[in-house]
Amino acid sequence: MKIAVCIKRAPVMDVRFKIAANGQAIDEAGLKYDISDFDGYAVEVALQLWERNGKQGEITAVCLGPDIVQETIRKALSMGVHKGVQLKSDTVPIDGFAIAQALSAELREGGYDLILFGKLALDSSNGVVGPMTAELLGLPCVTAISKLEIANGRASVRRELEGGAELLELPLPCVLTIDEGIARPRLPTLPGIMQAKKKPLAVKPAQLGPVRLTVRSMELPPERTGGRIVGEGPSAVPELVHLLQTEAKVL
Repeated sequence: MKIAVCIKRAPVMDVRFKIAANGQAIDEAGLKYDISDFDGYAVEVALQLWERNGKQGEITAVCLGPDIVQETIRKALSMGVHKGVQLKSDTVPIDGFAIAQALSAELREGGYDLILFGKLALDSSNGVVGPMTAELLGLPCVTAISKLEIANGRASVRRELEGGAELLELPLPCVLTIDEGIARPRLPTLPGIMQAKKKPLAVKPAQLGPVRLTVRSMELPPERTGGRIVGEGPSAVPELVHLLQTEAKVL
């Protein structure tokens, strides 16, 4: 089985963010970056499929961005991915369709049986690049899956819904986006890190489509103010309702 996993370099989310001086991006000073969490799940799913398939086939990690994303690709290679492709672009646009056009141009002639994405990137949270890439490739797609089985040229998947779940089946080749809970990404081993330095990593110019979506401004949510006690018991209800109507404006 030939598998492609599309990954993104994203900031680690357990820090306080600042807005850059231009008001249109995150200030990257002091931030740590890694494979976006859901993309890490996708890498692990690909590795487990390869192992269950008798370690036959090949896994390719594809990442768009400037040369710094080679660190992200090498992380995937150190986990066990066989080769990487950097689609070189000075910046990564917010426009998911422009990114999907670059990815589809690379993936179209790859002969992949399965193309995996994370459900969404943690920094943009759009969740659109996977389905858009599938549409451009003319392949079936299921998003946010929590379980996957491959047999007889078909994928059987489960996706969680509010209060239930969907069980679906689709033919290969196909595109799937991976939700959390399906697999815990393995940690790179020292031998894996050493081997990753020797694995092939191709650098190609990204064939981005026109960028039609841009960020005009960004702002952090206002700081929360302290609570206020307006009274106790039933006698406080009229004043509480009044404040919810006039100050909070939620009624």
